[in-house]
Amino acid sequence: MQVCIVGGGKVGFYLAKTLLEHGHEPIVVEPNQEACQRLANSLDIPVFVGDGTSAHVLEMAGCKNCHSLIAVTGQDENNLIACQLAKRVFKCKRTVARVNNPKNAEVLKMLGVDITVSSTSSIVRILEREVETTAIRHLLNLAGGMASLVEICLPDNFRYDGRSLIEIPIPENFNIVSITRGNDCIIPRGATKLFSQDKLMCVTADSAFHTIVKDWRLPNN
Repeated sequence: MQVCIVGGGKVGFYLAKTLLEHGHEPIVVEPNQEACQRLANSLDIPVFVGDGTSAHVLEMAGCKNCHSLIAVTGQDENNLIACQLAKRVFKCKRTVARVNNPKNAEVLKMLGVDITVSSTSSIVRILEREVETTAIRHLLNLAGGMASLVEICLPDNFRYDGRSLIEIPIPENFNIVSITRGNDCIIPRGATKLFSQDKLMCVTADSAFHTIVKDWRLPNN
């Protein structure tokens, strides 16, 4: 998933780093040239020097190709403008704004920002839970957002097609609750086999979920 991050300070840096580690494609827009240089030296991602409240700069950064824009500057008004441009001009599906003053949270939502948050880890979890594809659906947050109930539809080219659960590497904090195959509902055991087009109901911790997405090569954008 391509994500445009407006703001390349500490929050923007660690957000970009975390998204990159989770398999996403972050792009950073930051007006300070030195901050851009630090980002470019530390992370192998596109970094653009410019004002994230400028439609021209966002266009140059490829905002129109991004699924989401996350504005994490130190100014709430700048975060609002960047999100409004992303939504109205570039048709981004999701906008997320860092709120520096909690009193502004409801105002930003009223003015069109989809999600307002103040924690980098919360931004990543919320953003990913908002993404639904034909392969993955987040159904419910558990344990204060640290785990999820998800539905996974195994793709046609599922790499472990026809293999039993005991033969498939599955993280400790990932549990398959049920398998729907056609009209049948299967309660899995170790000898149960998985096939392409199976629908799995799973309970998973965040870290285990990312491992499964990568190892099973599930589309997540």
